[in-house]
Amino acid sequence: MTSVSMTEKEHSTLSDDPLTIAGITFRSRLWIGTGKYRSFEETRKVILESGADVVTVAVRRVNILKKDEPNLLDFLPTSEFRILPNTAGCYTVDEALRYARLAREAGISPLVKLEVIGDPKTLFPDVVGLVEAARILVREGSIVFPYTNDDPIIAKKLADVGCAAVMPLAAPIGSGLGIRNPYNIRIIQETVPLPVIVDAGVGCASDAAIAMEMGVDGVLMNTAVAEARDPVLMARAMKNAIQAGRDSFRAGRMPRRLYASASSPLSGMLGS
Repeated sequence: MTSVSMTEKEHSTLSDDPLTIAGITFRSRLWIGTGKYRSFEETRKVILESGADVVTVAVRRVNILKKDEPNLLDFLPTSEFRILPNTAGCYTVDEALRYARLAREAGISPLVKLEVIGDPKTLFPDVVGLVEAARILVREGSIVFPYTNDDPIIAKKLADVGCAAVMPLAAPIGSGLGIRNPYNIRIIQETVPLPVIVDAGVGCASDAAIAMEMGVDGVLMNTAVAEARDPVLMARAMKNAIQAGRDSFRAGRMPRRLYASASSPLSGMLGS
């Protein structure tokens, strides 16, 4: 038998169902954050195992701007990965704009995951500030991916100001509670003409699969992988769950029925 050779990343990211947003094609529908890992080396191993080509990086918390110090981009170079700078930890519009502009002007990426946090305990977004910051960044030429709550009205406002996608939370950041309000997510899917990336709250592989079976365009996660007992193994589980959930959505599930339906019915058989 002839063996087929492929690189580590090609093996984990090949897909006949690519995701395209703002004219950019992504190999994987699983996006991974880079916080909470024990080392840059572990971060790279996890990302490779996940098959993700999009990695989010908190501009104010992780050194990606100082070239003379140990740098995450030495392990996740822009030649291999699409870096999505984020404004995590920013509580005002001015803060969020400052860090988004720093990443853009440093040439790291025109993309930004925009966060304007409204409360330090729940880390729920300040949606008023979020819409304002998104409007400004879009006007400046950034491709904006806003982290928002699961409010369809706010999602529509973010679409109206020109965001490239909407990223509603499944549950509070780092909670691992899974999708708490699937109905609002579905309303966002039906009423907002943008890709939907579920962000925050996924805790295990089944959570990721459920999100994808709903037909969302992708899932972004960090804590579920970083705080797993074996982050590399969890990254693999998440990769498989995302693909299984997407395949299940594309295949179309059977209808739900109140009563049993025999898998080998007698009606229609020869001689009946």
